[in-house]
Amino acid sequence: MKTNTAFISIMAAVLITMIAISIERPGNGKISVTAHPSLYEGFLAVTNIVFAYAGHVAFFGFISEMETPTQYPWTLYMLQGTDTCMYVIAAVVIYYYGGNTVSSPALGSTSPLIVIAGVINGHVAAKYIYVRLFRGTDRMHKRNLFSVGSWVLITFCLWVIAWVIAEAIPVFNDLLSLITALFASWFTYGMSGIFWLFLNWGRFTSSKRKIFLTAVNLLVFAIGACLCGLGLWVSGKAIHDDSSGASFSCADNS
Repeated sequence: MKTNTAFISIMAAVLITMIAISIERPGNGKISVTAHPSLYEGFLAVTNIVFAYAGHVAFFGFISEMETPTQYPWTLYMLQGTDTCMYVIAAVVIYYYGGNTVSSPALGSTSPLIVIAGVINGHVAAKYIYVRLFRGTDRMHKRNLFSVGSWVLITFCLWVIAWVIAEAIPVFNDLLSLITALFASWFTYGMSGIFWLFLNWGRFTSSKRKIFLTAVNLLVFAIGACLCGLGLWVSGKAIHDDSSGASFSCADNS
């Protein structure tokens, strides 16, 4: 399955980053157990954490590729459990060896000879467009010039758009914050709450369990709205104030 390839790619990227940071140790062991950031700095960090776990946009594509879709809940539990453990371990290792001044992305703190390209989100977006264009036809199941050419063209256009956005907002940390505010806030939180409320419309108070779940999903929706509103503020302020990068240049974006 393509999802297995995507997961292996993520694991490989994380392992390479951990190994590189552990070997070079750019932080010299200087870490802080606690910090006292301002609301702006603290929420900017929150948006980056949310982005790390914001793979929910790919869930629809994952279930569509499963041979037995009824096993999706257990597959999702395993995926989220593994991802959470992996990210926690990676964060601890990278911060321990990278120190207080670890870059974002973390590979910016290591040798410039190490390069990793993230293509998973690009693949998900390309597949959504491709399926929407050719749903109900036999184009998706053929490997002729038209089908392959369409896939290449869609992918090329998406990466050109992504390149323009990345070059226009050259600071990686600020770009992640903006993506979280605009998209991850709703795909990860807001839409989840909306889906549950829609599916259970008219039954919010039918039992104590429903009352509890209604409150939980209203809270989830509120968290998504907060991430969107405050996230747009902190990312906008960061982009405005940050002078460490130059648009459409080869300068370091970490």
